[in-house]
Amino acid sequence: MECALWLAIFMLTILSPLIIGAPPSISCPVKDIRIKGGSFSISKDGSSIIFNCPENYYPTIRTRRCTKGRWSELPKGKRLECKKITCPDPRAFLNGDVHPYSPRYYVNDTTRYFCQSGYDFRGSESRVCQANGKWSGSTPICGRNSDYCPDPGVPAGTTRTGNMFHIGDKVTYRCDNKLSLIGSKERTCQDNGQWSGTEPQCYADFTYDTPEEASDAFSSSLVSNLQLTQLHEETDQYGKKIQVHKGGKLDIYIALDVSDSIDEEDFERAKDVIKTLIEKISYYEVSPNYEILLFATDTDRIISMREFKNGQGKDLLKIIQKLQDYAYDKKGQRSGTNIAQAYNKIYESMTIELMTNKEDFKATQHIVIMFTDGQANMGGSPKPLVDKIKSLVRQNSVEEKLELYVFGLGNDVHAEDINDLKTDRANEKFFFKLKSLDDLKETFDNMIDEGNSVELCGLYKDYDDESESHKRRQYPWLAKISVTRSTGKNSKCMGSFVTSSFILTAAHCFKVDDTPATITIDLESENQGIKVKYIHSHPDYNIKAKLNLGIPEYYEFDVALLQLEKPVKMSVSLRPICIPCTKETNGALRLSDREGTCKKHKELLMTGETVKAAFMSEVRTKTEQKDITIKQGKLRQACVEDAKKAAGMTAEKATDIVTDNFLCSGGIDPTTDEIACKGDSGGATFVVPGGRVVQVGIVSWGVKDLCKRSPKPRSESYTRDYHTNLFSAKILSFLKKYLADEKLGTPLTFM
Repeated sequence: MECALWLAIFMLTILSPLIIGAPPSISCPVKDIRIKGGSFSISKDGSSIIFNCPENYYPTIRTRRCTKGRWSELPKGKRLECKKITCPDPRAFLNGDVHPYSPRYYVNDTTRYFCQSGYDFRGSESRVCQANGKWSGSTPICGRNSDYCPDPGVPAGTTRTGNMFHIGDKVTYRCDNKLSLIGSKERTCQDNGQWSGTEPQCYADFTYDTPEEASDAFSSSLVSNLQLTQLHEETDQYGKKIQVHKGGKLDIYIALDVSDSIDEEDFERAKDVIKTLIEKISYYEVSPNYEILLFATDTDRIISMREFKNGQGKDLLKIIQKLQDYAYDKKGQRSGTNIAQAYNKIYESMTIELMTNKEDFKATQHIVIMFTDGQANMGGSPKPLVDKIKSLVRQNSVEEKLELYVFGLGNDVHAEDINDLKTDRANEKFFFKLKSLDDLKETFDNMIDEGNSVELCGLYKDYDDESESHKRRQYPWLAKISVTRSTGKNSKCMGSFVTSSFILTAAHCFKVDDTPATITIDLESENQGIKVKYIHSHPDYNIKAKLNLGIPEYYEFDVALLQLEKPVKMSVSLRPICIPCTKETNGALRLSDREGTCKKHKELLMTGETVKAAFMSEVRTKTEQKDITIKQGKLRQACVEDAKKAAGMTAEKATDIVTDNFLCSGGIDPTTDEIACKGDSGGATFVVPGGRVVQVGIVSWGVKDLCKRSPKPRSESYTRDYHTNLFSAKILSFLKKYLADEKLGTPLTFM
C-alpha cells in the first residue's frame, strides 16, 4: 500500500515584543492613541503600537506604525474601540431551523438545529460560540440519502451556490462581508461519493485556532498519511508501528522569515520551533532529508537538499546546531519580505533532485515548511511559484506527493491570500491560524498524540509534582518483578518493558527451580494480572563458571528475557524503553537509516570518560531515580580493579572478574555516585539523550551492600556497581534472537 506523508507550509506573523508605555526612542506623540475599552503597548524601538482588549473582545485596529513622527492613519470611517467577539452567522442553515434566530451571536451563545420532515441530520445538534470566534462542534447538515454525494452543507458565515449532488456537480462558496474564506471555494462531487477539496470556513480578523485544535487536526492528517503496520493480530495497541512505505522517501524544506518584522528574541524562539518540529518528526520511523532556508529581501540556505543527501546532513544534531548557531545579525538586508524568492529556491532544489534521480523523485514525498506572515512586499505574488512546484511534482510522480499545510500566526495574517498556497483535501484541515509563536510551539509539542504513539520507544513525560500517577508516566517502561520461592519468601528485582511481549531483566533474579507461575509482574498501570510464559536466560550465564579462579559468583552475561503469555496493552503509562543497535532507537537519536549504525549509537551514547546515567530503585516503598556515572577510559581501570575487594573474592586479575561485557559505576571520582540495592537488580541502566530514554545496561552486582545503613546510599571510594553491557556483541545476539522474532510478538529491527 503506497504511503504518502505530508507537505507542510507554515506561514507565520511574528510581532516585536511589547512594553507598556513609551520608550525613550519613540518619535511619535503618545497622545490621541487611546482605544475605547482597551489598552495599548508600544514596541521597544517605538516603531509600532499594538492595541489590546479584555477577554471576549477584540480591537477594531490591531496596530499602528510610527513613520516620520506620525502614527499611521486610521482607516476611513473606522473607530478605535474594543468590540465583542462574534461567531460567523449560522442562519444560512438549509432544510431546517436554527434556534435562537438572532442577528448576531456572541461568545457563549448556544444554537440548536432541527431538520424539516424528510431530511436526515448530520453534524452537531448544538453549538457554542467560542472565545476564538469559532463555533464548537461540526457543521450541522440536513440532507437526503438519495443523493450520490452527501449534502456538503452550508458552513456558518458562508453562502452556497449549487444544490445538485450527483457525479460532476459542483458547489461554490463565498464568505459574508469582511470574512476570509479558508478551505475550498469550489467542490466537486466525485465518483467515489465524496466531495473534492476541504470544507470551507469563514475567519474574521480576530478568529484563530487553539493549539489543541491545530495539533489534533494536524496530527490526524499526519497519521492518516502514515502506514500503520499491524504487527500483532489482536489489536492495534499491541505494538503498532509507524513507517514510510518501503522505498518511500521524504524531503522536507523549511523556510524561515527573518525580515524586519522579526526581532532578535523572536528570531531565536522561531529557530527553537523549527528544532521542535524536526524532533517530533524524528519520533517516527522515517529518515527525512532536509533543506533549511532563511529569507527576507534575499534567501540564504543553512543547508541545501543536495548537501544533505551528499553527506553533510548525516548528523541531524549538527544540522540543528548549525541552525542554532546562525546569528540574527548574520542575515544582511532584512527590509523586504520576498516570499516568492524563497519558493523559487525550493523549486530550484526540487528541479535539481528531479534531474539527479527521476525515479527517486517519483517515490519522494515533498514537504515545505515556511514561517512568514504571508505579506509579501517584494518579488510579486508567491502563488505562481507554488503552482510551479505543484506542477513539477504532479507531472513527475506516480501519484500526488505534495501537500501544503499553512500555519499563520499573529494579528495581521492575510488568511485569504494564504489560502491559495495550501493543499485542499476532503475531511482534512490544511490551514491553521494561531495567536502567537508560543501557540505554534505548543502545537508542535502536542503533535504526537500520546494515545496513538504509545509504541514509540523511550517517550516519557516529566512532571513537577511527585504523585505516583505522574511518576508512572515519567518511567513508563519500568517493571517490578517478584519471585515466590518454596520457602514462602519473595525475591524482588527490577526489569524494563522492551516490547509488548518481553521484559528485560537480570538472569540471576531466577533460580533453577523457578517457573513462570512463580513470577509476578507489576507494571503499576492498568495492565495487571500479567502472566509469564517463558524465562529466557542467556545461554552463557553461569554463576559458578570461574570458581577455580577464586570468583565465588560470576555474573557475566547476566541477562534474561521474560516472555509474556500475551502482549500487554500499551498506554501513556506503559511504553517501551529504547534498546541500542535497533532502528527503533534511530528516531530517539535523530539519526537517518543510512547513518544509524550500532557503532554510531555507541558513539553518541557512550562518549567521554564518564557517561551520566541512572537506574530506578525502590526507596522506602517509593520508586526513585538513582544517578550514576559510567566510568570509561582511564577511570574504568580503577573501577574494574575494585572488583577484587568484593567479599570472598580471591581472583588475582580484575579483568577475570569484570570483562568488557560489563559497564562500571560507583566510587567518588569525579563525583560520588549512588549505589544499587539488592532489589534494584535487573533494572535498566539508562541515559537520556535528546529527551528519549535509551537503555545501555542492566543492573547486575556490586562490591559491597551499603543499603543496610541507608536505602539510598552514597558510594565510598571503592564501592562499585557493575552493569551488563547492552553493546556487548553476545548480549545483542541474545536479544536479537527473541526480540527480532516476529513469531514472538512485536519485533524490533536490529542493525
